[in-house]
Amino acid sequence: MTTDVRSAVWTRDALLELDREDPLAYCRERFVLPEGLLYFDGNSLGPLTHTSRRRVREVTEQQWGRDLIGSWNQHDWIHLPLQVGAKIAGLIGAEEDEVVVADSISVNLFKLLASALELRPGRRTILSDTANFPTDLYMAQGLAQLEERVRLRRVAPDELITAIDSNTAVVTLSHVEFKTGELRDMAAIQDAARENGALVIWDLAHSAGALEVDLDSCGADFAVGCGYKFLNGGPGAPAFIYVARRLHQRASSPLFGWFGHRDPFAFDTDYVPADGVQRFQCGTPPIVSLAALDAALDTFQGVDLAELRRKSMKLGDLFLDLVEQECSGFGLEIGCPRDAERRGSQVSLRHPQGYAIVQALIERGVVGDFRAPDVLRFGITPLYQRYVDVWDVVVVLRKVMETEAFEDSRYRRRGVVT
Repeated sequence: MTTDVRSAVWTRDALLELDREDPLAYCRERFVLPEGLLYFDGNSLGPLTHTSRRRVREVTEQQWGRDLIGSWNQHDWIHLPLQVGAKIAGLIGAEEDEVVVADSISVNLFKLLASALELRPGRRTILSDTANFPTDLYMAQGLAQLEERVRLRRVAPDELITAIDSNTAVVTLSHVEFKTGELRDMAAIQDAARENGALVIWDLAHSAGALEVDLDSCGADFAVGCGYKFLNGGPGAPAFIYVARRLHQRASSPLFGWFGHRDPFAFDTDYVPADGVQRFQCGTPPIVSLAALDAALDTFQGVDLAELRRKSMKLGDLFLDLVEQECSGFGLEIGCPRDAERRGSQVSLRHPQGYAIVQALIERGVVGDFRAPDVLRFGITPLYQRYVDVWDVVVVLRKVMETEAFEDSRYRRRGVVT
């Protein structure tokens, strides 16, 4: 049978057959998935992996619990940020020495914005688009407040390339737009920046571990990304930072942390940056979180990223096909690109009662998430999601819509986290 998910009216039996043919089906067993739950969070927290659960127990009970301070040498904790960075490098098209794990996306973005401005003296503009993730914009605003010569310029997404000019020091942009899932053309934006002498910082929060990324081939300058989404490193998992090798000896961090020092245990009173990307470390690494992320990355062993992307696009197309097939007439609008090539690993729907609909779904065992003002977001995670799961999600969605279950007042009470 065909595996073109745009070709037919779908049945559940047809999707069970696709699952039997799925070359990534074996990966599902690597995750701890609660029985009866359809987890399509999009994607603010990846599920626990069996490898992480075992590793955290080992680190806490044996290394921390038994070996205590000796673990920094005995278990090589000191090099874990670079070792985990090397694993992430393989998922984002980078060399192993171009990535280090440290801090959060926000802190790392601040470091890189300051570094890029230093590399482009005389230029004062940080350029972004109006659809960028708000926290990324906050970091740029904060830096502009500290540096009077710096200004943040925001333009519409379709105006970004033409807005790059001789005053642009750095462009900061999400590779996948967090609400619509729009996939930015990394190569085209890098080329435009290069032609105008500007640098680019990519936020890979919704890319790394979900689709093919090839930073080096695109001539990327800088990137940041988190460990707790598609990389499944756990809540609050540390982030990563990428610096192209050609910039290693020129780029510098504005935060002179002791783990970024060339010889941290010499305890010199003057700062001397370490070589390469290691200089972008700052404080003491969070070892338990790092170990959980390190183990979670083993989930990608043996996975063909091209196959991962193919399945992601098929699942996304199937989701949208089934919404059109099963949920027409209920006021749901597609809020993401219909063309899978232009879409990251998520689908978005829009409805004025989006928040209440998501809460009704969660109560019925379907976990998506909501983004203001009206976006229902569903993460596509091919390593553990099945084709039949998409069918089951849409069946529940249809029931919620046709019964107007979302009109129940308890679904309108908003939690602190949405």
